[in-house]
Amino acid sequence: MAKGMRDIKREIKSKQNTKQITKAMEMVAASKLRKAQEAATASRPYADKLKEVVASIAAGTKDVKHPMLETRPIKKTGYLVITSDRGLAGGYNSNILRKVTQTIRENHKSTDEYVLFVIGRKGRDFFRRRNMPIVEEVIGLPDAPTFADIKSIAYSAVKNFADGTYDELHLYYNEFVNAITQVPTAVRLLPLEDVSGKGSVASYEYEPSAEGVLEVLLPKYAETLIYSAVLDGKASEFGARMTAMGSATKNANKMINQLTLTYNRARQAAITQEISEIVAGANAQS
Repeated sequence: MAKGMRDIKREIKSKQNTKQITKAMEMVAASKLRKAQEAATASRPYADKLKEVVASIAAGTKDVKHPMLETRPIKKTGYLVITSDRGLAGGYNSNILRKVTQTIRENHKSTDEYVLFVIGRKGRDFFRRRNMPIVEEVIGLPDAPTFADIKSIAYSAVKNFADGTYDELHLYYNEFVNAITQVPTAVRLLPLEDVSGKGSVASYEYEPSAEGVLEVLLPKYAETLIYSAVLDGKASEFGARMTAMGSATKNANKMINQLTLTYNRARQAAITQEISEIVAGANAQS
């Protein structure tokens, strides 16, 4: 019985140590979440305004033609997938990776029909293990990523579409709703939709021309959407990690309480047995 009680005490100590770690991680994620949420929220008005400007130019330009606006027969597809570098974030990574792999499995018969751009070590390792074609990757993003951190991969993803390397580009990321809810989201980034033919026509003069300005703004707009998705992904990551570590802390508390109850019962049984032995010994001598 003594050995069993020692084992229980050791388990309780182990669970208490785990609880301290998960609680600390929950608090760290909560502190980072606020900044990430503010950055994600702040990026949306800029993207909306840029879309408004692009729409205004496109609406005032007759017969707008640009590779990023033209729908082509789909021969090859590009996927840009945003994941995290670290785990312990609940279903944050698994949900989005499951979603993209299911899409690839349903729409493509061979690896020649698609390419992958990956942000985050978890996604990179996942696709590498399955020998899926990764064209470019970015890992080690800071907790507060800047546009410069993802500029290279965003530029490559947009340029490859414009050059005709693939005929559509899909963006997969976790959209941040709140600390508890992160929605795995897939959007067709290119060709751009709902741009031309909408918005009010502004009475501006453009140099060298409206078409020239549009040619510069369209890639910037697509890159801005990617950056906005990265910021959403960061906020979602911290929200998911905070929720996961909170649940882990609660589970650790339950296990500690159960083990403490078991230990107390075992201790009570041991004391009762000792008293019974003492009483039996005293009776035998009388």
